[in-house]
Amino acid sequence: MRSVALALAVLSTLSLGACAVARKPDLGLPAAYEAPAGPPPGVIALDTWWTAYDDPDLTTLVQQALERNPDVRTARSRIDEVEAQRWQAILQYLPQGDASYTSRRTHTDQLAGTTVSIPGFTNSGASVTQSANFNVSWEVDPFGRGLFAAKAANAEVAQLRYAYETTRATIAAQTADAWFQAKGLAIQLADARQTVRIQSELYDLATRKAEAGLAGATDADRVAGELAAANAQVEALDAQLQVQKRAILILAGRVVEPTANIEATPEVGAIPAVPAALPSELLERRPDVRGAQAALRSQKNQKVLDALALFPTFSFTPSLGWQKVKQPGFSSTSQNWVLGGTVTQPILSIPRLLSEWKAQDARTEQAVITYEKTVQTAFQEAESALVNLGADRRRVALLTDGEVRARRAYDASKAAYERGLTDLSTTLQAEQSWRSVRAQLTSAEVQALRRSVQAYKAIGGGWPAQTYAAK
Repeated sequence: MRSVALALAVLSTLSLGACAVARKPDLGLPAAYEAPAGPPPGVIALDTWWTAYDDPDLTTLVQQALERNPDVRTARSRIDEVEAQRWQAILQYLPQGDASYTSRRTHTDQLAGTTVSIPGFTNSGASVTQSANFNVSWEVDPFGRGLFAAKAANAEVAQLRYAYETTRATIAAQTADAWFQAKGLAIQLADARQTVRIQSELYDLATRKAEAGLAGATDADRVAGELAAANAQVEALDAQLQVQKRAILILAGRVVEPTANIEATPEVGAIPAVPAALPSELLERRPDVRGAQAALRSQKNQKVLDALALFPTFSFTPSLGWQKVKQPGFSSTSQNWVLGGTVTQPILSIPRLLSEWKAQDARTEQAVITYEKTVQTAFQEAESALVNLGADRRRVALLTDGEVRARRAYDASKAAYERGLTDLSTTLQAEQSWRSVRAQLTSAEVQALRRSVQAYKAIGGGWPAQTYAAK
């Protein structure tokens, strides 16, 4: 008895040591982002941030992408799969049992040999055997294995649900980003066509001046070269815009539609303000952070399950049976019931179970590190997006003023050339300067819009966090 008690004491010590809680993650972050303060935001629903751009076409495209995109649908299907597996993990700790019924009929004809002469018995004739059984197996769970299995399974389901929301937020951001790229290309295409018009006017003007002897013929040839380059730019931008429209249709799940169904107007709206956020809010708002947290919970509970494998298991195995036998000359009917149980205590398998627990402990530590890294990456992405967005706003403001001045200088130079007060080179240089600033402004506006999309996603927008948490 003493040796048994000593063995149980050693086993309990090992098991309690195995149940040690995993290391607490280090989630320390700066108190605030080192980003410039932007304009005060209005009322913005962060879960549907794309509506803040006041662009009905964008809102429709994002909604279609969230419903039809194959990545979103695949993520949804994975949730259904893991939910089914969760019930498998939980139900294994409940009573298990199946009922069976067997019926067999055998007909015998004696062809040779000695015939049984005992009254009531014969070797020939039909015999029928029927039996029914109901066997139950139930692992009694005094140590709470089922509870921790359920917690681990629920955490796995939560992890997949957050992965689903991460996918939706990513698709929404990709759709908005592709839409603003298309708008930028539409602006560049409109500018290129405007350049073709201006170059055509300059060509006509240079030709008339050359015919009147007011300028050399080389002026017309030089403008003709600029006109050809402008036409080539129109062709290139038109092709890029068509490719971008197809990318938008694919994101929105509208692959078979023609690109003409996407009407990207050559204009950009105002850049909406991004709500002020704190780094600590990433723990609640970012679905990838919450998914990493759910993965950590799953690994912690699995670690406890591996520790509980060192404890004994108690199985209760009752059964009910019924049998009826009918043979030529006699028949019998019987029934039975069994109450049984089994106690299994790991002995020689303890080293293997401890090895499995150590491996799980390492996996739990990896989950802790992944959680920490996910939080750090979220902070980096959020601060980077907010800092760059502030710089983009200032850049747009500077280039807007520069574009107005450059356009004014070009208009003055063109008017002077028409009056013969300046040469063609000066006019073309003024136009190139204006077009260069104009192109930079368009690029900056589109980049600022795309950066605002990144900022919304980085601070955890794109999914109903509060409603989701209540489920």
